[in-house]
Amino acid sequence: MMERVLERLQECNEDVSLGLELPDEDRLVEVEEEILLPLPSDLRKYLLEASDVIYGQLEPVTAADKRSHTYLPEMTSVAWSVGLPRDYIPVCEYDGGYACIGQDGKVLFWSDGQMQSDEWEDLWEWIEDVWLG
Repeated sequence: MMERVLERLQECNEDVSLGLELPDEDRLVEVEEEILLPLPSDLRKYLLEASDVIYGQLEPVTAADKRSHTYLPEMTSVAWSVGLPRDYIPVCEYDGGYACIGQDGKVLFWSDGQMQSDEWEDLWEWIEDVWLG
């Protein structure tokens, strides 16, 4: 599923004059140090291979540009400050809440101060269902 979703993301990528960059492993180590959590493997793979994709209305996290509003440590800091449990890492802000990933790789939707019933088995299912949906 992962390879199929990565392929679909690349196909859907919108052509923009100032595109996003992909991070390298060193940058991801810095990100982990900033948020004091290891990145789940699916999130790491997404950041390294597809976080430069621009598609539709949603803007998932990125890790290359520290000035971006989607920069993972910044989005994490904001999400945690409004109550997202600190053992979850936000993946995308939308619909008044956050899709977030746990260390087990499952993606949940958090809003109104609690986890909602929305749940995806992994990041690839969330991307396919919500972002590319």
